Amino acid sequence: MAPPDGARMPEGPEIRRTADRVHHQIADRRLDDAWFVFPHLAGQAASLIGREVIAVDSWGKALLIRFDDGRVLYSHNQLYGVWKFHAADCEPDTRRSLRVRLVAQGRAASLYSASDVSLWAGERLGDHPFLSRLGPDLLTHGVTLEQVKATLLEPRFQRRCLGGLLLDQSLFAGIGNYLRTEILFFAGLHFASRPGELEEGALSRLATCILSVTRQAYEQAGVTNRADWAVAERARGASWRRWRFATFEREGLPCHACATTIERVMVTSRRLYFCPRCQPGIDR
Repeated sequence: MAPPDGARMPEGPEIRRTADRVHHQIADRRLDDAWFVFPHLAGQAASLIGREVIAVDSWGKALLIRFDDGRVLYSHNQLYGVWKFHAADCEPDTRRSLRVRLVAQGRAASLYSASDVSLWAGERLGDHPFLSRLGPDLLTHGVTLEQVKATLLEPRFQRRCLGGLLLDQSLFAGIGNYLRTEILFFAGLHFASRPGELEEGALSRLATCILSVTRQAYEQAGVTNRADWAVAERARGASWRRWRFATFEREGLPCHACATTIERVMVTSRRLYFCPRCQPGIDR
């Protein structure tokens, strides 16, 4: 189910940054304690004590904590889940409901409000009902430019309009609503464009933006705007929510590139923002 319009589910870059923080907090340490609110996991908590967290990574909007015995703790924050990091003897100040707590050498990582948590044998992770439907993660799986182009031209994808296709997690995991808008703007493509109809230059530009915009959002904590445009917006007193994006949530404002008014449409029941001049429509 999609979140309500106006709410924003964390996208791949946000989950990857969270995975980095969980890794920093408890990785390369053996667990002193594990606790789960879920009955199907509570009985396995004791078996994790003494196990070492060897890695924490993400796959799309799912976070994966990997243990030295091959097991993997899967969690999906959905819209409201949040990880908090704290000393084991100091409870976070929150009214949220605790779901998971992992403690290692006095450091704790606690998951609140999430409901989709499970423990898997690593070799069976591909059978997970959510992960088995995902395409590769753009930040975790080392996806190359040529792989992006080849995937876009697969028969199941090449005839689909980009406005809907980019949200399909079987294409690439982790692209959500703001990334879709920003990728299409920087690629200079209309949301009705189809990969199979693009010239080689446009296809390469799209593939490059899929990788670069996602990577920038990860490295700059959700900022996808061009640096000089962001600086100009900040000088005008714009809030972070306004200057972080080039196009997303800028309906009615001038395009940074050409000053044309940014428009908003609904595509696959989600908000999409575009510049009519920089991203001209398609004649068919």
